[in-house]
Amino acid sequence: MAVIGIMSAMQEELAAVLAAMPDEQRVSVAGRDFWVGHWQGHSVVAVLSRIGKVAAATTATVLLERFGVSALVFTGVAGGLGSGVQVGDVVVADSFVQHDMDASPLFPRYEVPLYGRARFAADGVLSAQLIVATQQVLRDAERHLGSDTLAQFRLASPRVHHGLVISGDRFVATSAESQGLRLALPDALAVEMEGAAVAQVCHDYAVPFAAVRTISDRADDAAQTDFQRFIREVASRYSLAILSQWLNNRQA
Repeated sequence: MAVIGIMSAMQEELAAVLAAMPDEQRVSVAGRDFWVGHWQGHSVVAVLSRIGKVAAATTATVLLERFGVSALVFTGVAGGLGSGVQVGDVVVADSFVQHDMDASPLFPRYEVPLYGRARFAADGVLSAQLIVATQQVLRDAERHLGSDTLAQFRLASPRVHHGLVISGDRFVATSAESQGLRLALPDALAVEMEGAAVAQVCHDYAVPFAAVRTISDRADDAAQTDFQRFIREVASRYSLAILSQWLNNRQA
């Protein structure tokens, strides 16, 4: 049976997923706990990658080498960059760039040395499936989050977006930084700290990879406001609902 890998950077993002796996068994490798079990009739390995590109790349490599996953999905939060990408929306990546990669003048800015590319594509089939699952969940957001949560976070008519997600080893939390990223990478929809590294690892192993990110902030001066609470009450519930719907759709 094919094995699906599920990664998140923070415990709060992964907790709801682990609670949904009825028979998970912990396997410790490289200082990380990998939870092996089943969900919606699929063999699943879920893991907390920790924060940042190196930690995410290490975790992805172990998933591929030790557990032989045949597809990998990253779920969690990101800061919104693109026009119209609002708090409470969801971004499904179509490609990834390391916004802090700069080996110029030896290589063009953003290009990963010796790869001949800056962008690493997400798997089209996985991404399309996640978009469908996300649309199904967002159409019934009140059932998954509750009317009080929607009102408290002012989440009116959340939408799904599909496009470029950029990654770097820095939490973008000022308006000046986010505006600089918009000018440098104008088609970027969201910014986070892991996806591009995982995409590069999966490219090396030719394993399908996709990412679905809930927008927790606009990567500006208000980015730290109620961040942990948003993860607990919104992002983790979205991750659970979207992945559950996605796996259920794959089983159908």
